[in-house]
Amino acid sequence: MESSTFSFLQNLNENNNKTWFDANRKMYEAARTDFEKLVQTILDKLAVWEEGFTAQRAKDCIFRIHRDVRFSKNKEPYKANFGAVFSKNGKKDIGAGYYLHLEPGKSFVGGGIWQPEKDVLKKIRQEIDYNFPEFEGIISEKKFTSVFQKIDGEPLKRPPLGYDDSNPAIAYLKLKSFTVGARMDDAAFIRKDTSEKVVSIFQTMQPFISFLNRAVE
Repeated sequence: MESSTFSFLQNLNENNNKTWFDANRKMYEAARTDFEKLVQTILDKLAVWEEGFTAQRAKDCIFRIHRDVRFSKNKEPYKANFGAVFSKNGKKDIGAGYYLHLEPGKSFVGGGIWQPEKDVLKKIRQEIDYNFPEFEGIISEKKFTSVFQKIDGEPLKRPPLGYDDSNPAIAYLKLKSFTVGARMDDAAFIRKDTSEKVVSIFQTMQPFISFLNRAVE
């Protein structure tokens, strides 16, 4: 990637308004094109070992830079980041997927499923409950724990309906999301091997993603 892409995002963070954005639209278009190239390269590499990505293009993965401010106290019109999700059915997939977040000083590679719908969450909890030794084995595997510190997701204060605190999987059954993430320095995105690094992290979380999607599907 080009360092100018990070410069654009940093400038946008400091000048998050339509007047500045319109005046610097060419800079935005160049940065977006740069990000699209990275996303497409990652897609092409994913397609080699993960089904469902062969026909996808970068536009199927990248989120809009415009924010939905209708119900938000923050009225800044733009996201000061580029984000892309890699799921079998694109951005609207209800299952688990891989995620790439590009933001100066806050970039990371992650994946999982964030705040799924009630029926999907119920299926995931059931899968974890029925197959907890398998799930525990996935998230405690040495390579996995060397990259991801924990499973993120806001927990319920009480066990969900149908479960109690004596369940050995209760710490995970209480979660409302199931995601993992690994920070990456900005400099890592400017190197030639960026896509290899990102895909390597995705491969490490692949058993976790597959377990979640097995529950959803």
